[in-house]
Amino acid sequence: MRKTTGAIGLGAALTVSAVLGIGTSGTANAEPVKPKSLYPPSALVLTVGYGADAATARVQRAVTLSCRPTPSGTHPAPAQACAELRSVNGTLGRLRTGAEPGRVCTKEWRPVTVTAEGVWDGRRVSYAHTFANNCFKNAAPTVIFEF
Repeated sequence: MRKTTGAIGLGAALTVSAVLGIGTSGTANAEPVKPKSLYPPSALVLTVGYGADAATARVQRAVTLSCRPTPSGTHPAPAQACAELRSVNGTLGRLRTGAEPGRVCTKEWRPVTVTAEGVWDGRRVSYAHTFANNCFKNAAPTVIFEF
């Protein structure tokens, strides 16, 4: 009877160790973490909405823009928009927001707010800018918020 009990005990111990994934060494084999890409992430959500600031603007349109490894997203001109972002190293506040020379806009106050949220070269980005009206937004010499 003792031989049977000992055999059952040994069999149970082997079964438990197999279920728990521990072998004779008692260590688990983990795969090394591999990066999914050679590039840091660069993906943004861009919005255009009516309102005096980002918190109260009613969003009218939104697009996505990813610049790494290649320009893509729902933005109508991703290659140009990514080139603009690269020219200011992802600092959207450095983009020109004033009207192009010779462009005339009315002085009505119907604020349009544009935003950008996401990641640029691995850095968190949060940007908002309010134009006096849609004419001033369209008069800015950038394509990033032309959608």
